[in-house]
Amino acid sequence: MHFRTILLAIIVLVIAALAALNWPALSAISTVELGVTTVQASLGVIMLGLTVLLAIFFIAYVLSLQTSVLLETRRHTKELQAQRELADKAEASRFTELRAVLEAQHLQGQNAVLERLETLEARAQVRAKELENSTAAYLGQLEQQLRDRRSDDRGLVPPAREFP
Repeated sequence: MHFRTILLAIIVLVIAALAALNWPALSAISTVELGVTTVQASLGVIMLGLTVLLAIFFIAYVLSLQTSVLLETRRHTKELQAQRELADKAEASRFTELRAVLEAQHLQGQNAVLERLETLEARAQVRAKELENSTAAYLGQLEQQLRDRRSDDRGLVPPAREFP
């Protein structure tokens, strides 16, 4: 419980205890001046009744304030929830857009890599073909030189040939 609630409960208990302990004095009949007229009544009971009436009005006022605050809080909560949902939708939209941009960049990068690989593969094939031709030419020269040596060994004279 809050300190204020405990304090109010103690005050109400003190008033009730004083009224119970001093009931004969509170209920004693006396002349009460009401402004326009005078009556014979118990001043203590009238004051106690007015205190109870004031307490009832105070409690009703507090309850009405609390009800209005609760209704206002509920309205604010609903508005906050609606704003949160809008923000979540906007955030989801931004994530979707970001994903699309990243996928486009990834696809663009992937296409660039594939093009580069195709270029490198074509160059490698050309180079392999050049190496193959060069190797075949060297082998041809070696075979020719071997034939020429065999011919020399047999006493044959090889025909004249031009070297590049």
